[in-house]
Amino acid sequence: MKIYKLPSGTLLQTENQAFFGPTLDWDALLAKENLKDHLSSESKSWKSFSQEEADDILSKGILSPMGNQEIWAAGVTYYRSRTARMEESQDAGGADFYDKVYNADRPELFFKATASRVSAPGAPVNIRKDSTWDVPEPELTLVISPSGKIQGYTCGNDMSSRSIEGENPLYLPQAKVYAGCAAIGPCLLITDKAIEETATIKLEIYRDDVLAFSGETALTQLKRKPQELAGWLFRADTFPIGCFMMTGTGIVPDDFTLAEGDKVRISIDEIGALENVVEKI
Repeated sequence: MKIYKLPSGTLLQTENQAFFGPTLDWDALLAKENLKDHLSSESKSWKSFSQEEADDILSKGILSPMGNQEIWAAGVTYYRSRTARMEESQDAGGADFYDKVYNADRPELFFKATASRVSAPGAPVNIRKDSTWDVPEPELTLVISPSGKIQGYTCGNDMSSRSIEGENPLYLPQAKVYAGCAAIGPCLLITDKAIEETATIKLEIYRDDVLAFSGETALTQLKRKPQELAGWLFRADTFPIGCFMMTGTGIVPDDFTLAEGDKVRISIDEIGALENVVEKI
């Protein structure tokens, strides 16, 4: 099932039906340990819609499918990311760090965003004025319960300044954490099954309505399994209302930097597409 957060209500879609419900407390919702069962029960009293009516509702705008959860992220989980990070940090002498963390038992995990820094689908994401090389990072994003259980998935955009991180790996927080540095959506895919490893992640960047970059990767290229990453995050931390985790990117645009006005489209099989425009802050 898929759940969407609307400006005034909630939309739940199953394979054959759609249901419109009230505005929910998303802190309480994502703190549930059996989210799929909870939504199945709650939606029995919601108004039933056709898929056409649901599509019309969604076309009027949606919000980020979250409450006040933190977003964390994993880095260097794809070989492509390892190689790109080594290249960009070569002059700073930091290339070895990325090779070592790719092969280490302990993954690279870092704080990404609070809810106030997350852009809704269709809203602007930001690049920094003091950065010269900026890219979106399309990532499968985990919906994790307070006990560390993966309850669903969404599309994530981990905006990144490659020039700042490449200058010095210690600048990672500045390269990653700022206003409008992330987006998730368009919905949460709630399931008690692991997402198919054959699922494809696609990135498209449009400039003046012309495709300027495209790339794709499959989850088979993700070195660390989602539950492994969640396990490391929960080793010494707690999340009473649950959290989100971006699992890293396997698509790294080379010889390309984002510009104001670009449109970024990230799509993942089974979930849908997340679109945002680019502004500068």
